[in-house]
Amino acid sequence: MARWPGGTPERLQEAAIDLFTERGYERTTVAEIAKHAGLTERTFYNHFADKREVLFSGQDLFIAGVRDALGSAPAEQSPLDAIRAVLTADSDWFDQRRNVAQRRRNILDAHPDLREREWAKLAALAAAITSALRARGVPDPAAPLTAAVSVTAYHSAAARWLADPQHGTFGQHLHASFDDLHRTARTW
Repeated sequence: MARWPGGTPERLQEAAIDLFTERGYERTTVAEIAKHAGLTERTFYNHFADKREVLFSGQDLFIAGVRDALGSAPAEQSPLDAIRAVLTADSDWFDQRRNVAQRRRNILDAHPDLREREWAKLAALAAAITSALRARGVPDPAAPLTAAVSVTAYHSAAARWLADPQHGTFGQHLHASFDDLHRTARTW
């Protein structure tokens, strides 16, 4: 059997996206995902709690990484500039996975329960950013407000990136979203 690129979670996610696209989310089982990835159902459950979670592979690590990077951001950076720098630092990783991201987005858009899970992950990202901002000395209510607005800018950038017919980079769209945010803040 040929070796798949990436680790086991990536293999399972790719297999799930293939099957969800081909057969539909509802008609695909965990056993079928595992088999398609050349793995066992037990291996699937070693990595994911359920088939919904396979679409959010790595997000907990991403969230922890954002929190940690904000904690070590230069003190002289404004909160928004620090968040922008952290979110754009590895944006090329997303560009390398654009096709998978687009297929995943199509699946999420077609299923309200998956969008609900996505919003829960975005709320966890906002909570992590809020925590990091508080640790930097940003008081409430500014810390959760800044986090919420930043996550909205991030989510907006992702939507614009996937819809961009020119295939601009995710980093370009992140910068554009944060530029829009800065302009709006100065205008009002």
